[in-house]
Amino acid sequence: MTGVDVQPDWVRDKRGEIQLIDVREDYEWDAGRLEGARHIALGQVASEAATIDRETPVVFYCRVGSRSGMAADAFRRAGFDAYSMDGGIVAWTAQGLPLEPSDGYVEDH
Repeated sequence: MTGVDVQPDWVRDKRGEIQLIDVREDYEWDAGRLEGARHIALGQVASEAATIDRETPVVFYCRVGSRSGMAADAFRRAGFDAYSMDGGIVAWTAQGLPLEPSDGYVEDH
């Protein structure tokens, strides 16, 4: 998966320049998420592809990076500038970065 992984601090620094898509399940999204993210569960990502801007880099994330890696790979093959947040939301919170809501947490998969 060389080239698709980006670090959480990169994602934080690129806010406003990227599309951020959470591919976790509904209950995971409800527990806690990154500010400004859009939720599209992995099973629906392909059918929602037309709603994702091809002109703006897209970063997918999940709990630890495996589901988002699959999404990023597929979207790259389809011509998108797509990435996966390395380590997922677990790595994000391990770096002390905030979740929404303020009492948000990482739900087990």
